Amino acid sequence: EVQLVESGGGLVQPGGSLRLSCAASGFRFSSYAMNWVRQAPGKGLEWVSGIRGDGGRTYYSDSVKGRFTISRDNARNTLYLQMNALESDDTAVYYCAKDRVGATRGQGTQVTVSS
Repeated sequence: EVQLVESGGGLVQPGGSLRLSCAASGFRFSSYAMNWVRQAPGKGLEWVSGIRGDGGRTYYSDSVKGRFTISRDNARNTLYLQMNALESDDTAVYYCAKDRVGATRGQGTQVTVSS
């Protein structure tokens, strides 16, 4: 059974940073590209970032490029998202997902950017 468990969310002021983690189990983690998607209040799921299975290539949406960094540790079956220079528009529930549309995702972790 695929399990994805996110952690690391919280309340942060504009301009601050957070690091999200996602512990994966139930599948061969290193064989799959992984993604972060988010859902802001009242909106649909938005793809944020992706990373190839070997970690050799990363992808970002225009809204987070230059501020967020995705990475993975295949030895620990863990996906990360380092978020810097956070803005109020980054407020959302963040999910790690096996696909870009979030069809297979975890329970999410809340990120709130507010002063």
